[in-house]
Amino acid sequence: MPYAKLFRSRWAALLWAGGILWSAVEFVGVTPDKQAVAANATTDTDVTGTAVDANDLAVLANAISEK
Repeated sequence: MPYAKLFRSRWAALLWAGGILWSAVEFVGVTPDKQAVAANATTDTDVTGTAVDANDLAVLANAISEK
């Protein structure tokens, strides 16, 4: 079917676009790989690049609750 005839009908164009989206989902998938998510996990750091620990969070919570 030539593309010029395809886009004369709104419904044919929608079905064609739906087929493209369906193909993309089938090829790539919907859910991320669990291993990739775990591999990208890093520790939290502050602006200076120092790792944040529980003491830092307690000081921050205390500062917020005083106001």
